[in-house]
Amino acid sequence: MREAAELTQLEPAPARRGAPKHCGWCGRRLPEAGNVGRRRRYCGQSCRQRAYERRTALQRSGLPEDAVVLSDTEIAALQDRLFQLRCAAEDIVTAADDGADPRELRGLAQEIARAAKDLEQLR
Repeated sequence: MREAAELTQLEPAPARRGAPKHCGWCGRRLPEAGNVGRRRRYCGQSCRQRAYERRTALQRSGLPEDAVVLSDTEIAALQDRLFQLRCAAEDIVTAADDGADPRELRGLAQEIARAAKDLEQLR
């Protein structure tokens, strides 16, 4: 009984109405669903399975529930993407200092938005 109460405290708060819902594993946007039944948490069976495997591995390892485990390759890829984002931001600063026209600044800002969107997908 006590464990059930603790589990309910760990579950995320329900999303606001109209707010986009995302897969609990891959982060992709979930399709709009009707008002009947339980809300979807995953976009498909493979994401549900990966999430289950992660939960069971965490239980066996003793790591906290909110732990994020990345391989060396994943960390290097994340660092590369962060470096690209920083460089794109520095490009905007340089262009603004050099008196770039608004179209060029807009193009550079779009590049930053694309890089930031890519970073949202950590998995």
